[in-house]
Amino acid sequence: MASDSDHVVEHHIQAVLKELASRGDVDPEVMENTARRVAKSYRELYCGYGQDPKEILSRTFISDASEMVCVLHIPVFSTCEHHMLPFVGKAHVAYIPEGKIVGISKIPRLIECFARRLQLQERLTDDVADALMEHVNPKGVGVVIAAEHLCMTTRGVSKPGTKTVTSAMRGLFREDSKTRNEFFELIKLGSGHGRD
Repeated sequence: MASDSDHVVEHHIQAVLKELASRGDVDPEVMENTARRVAKSYRELYCGYGQDPKEILSRTFISDASEMVCVLHIPVFSTCEHHMLPFVGKAHVAYIPEGKIVGISKIPRLIECFARRLQLQERLTDDVADALMEHVNPKGVGVVIAAEHLCMTTRGVSKPGTKTVTSAMRGLFREDSKTRNEFFELIKLGSGHGRD
């Protein structure tokens, strides 16, 4: 069911479509239904604003695990706040527990919470690392995201295939190069690029 905000979005998208129609032929079906579909898609694309990272990470398990936990190749879909165009890629997240662990499904959920907002990749990477540090309190966290930005590959410099890589290291991942390098090696192994 459409909300009041859906109707507001629909109204403004309709205005954009009318402006585009004034420049040339636009299919009448587009003029009739596209604004409604866009408003509905925005509700899904930006649902992260209604999610709380603290709630996502609230259920933990007591554990004496002390070695690195990695969740690799998590699909990331977000929208650049500068052009409202998608960026798509993969996230790699690791943490070293300190008396408790989170269910591994919570890490992709956490990424989704932040990714389903207007974003900068740099901020998204920091948000995930900071939320894990704050709400799980591990010895350290490492986050790496590699993504392709349509605002750069389909317009502007138009360089398809270009990837932007960002990282956020907290605790032991920042302080200890061995921990950081182990994380990078595990990412390579998970990608099939490690040594046999």
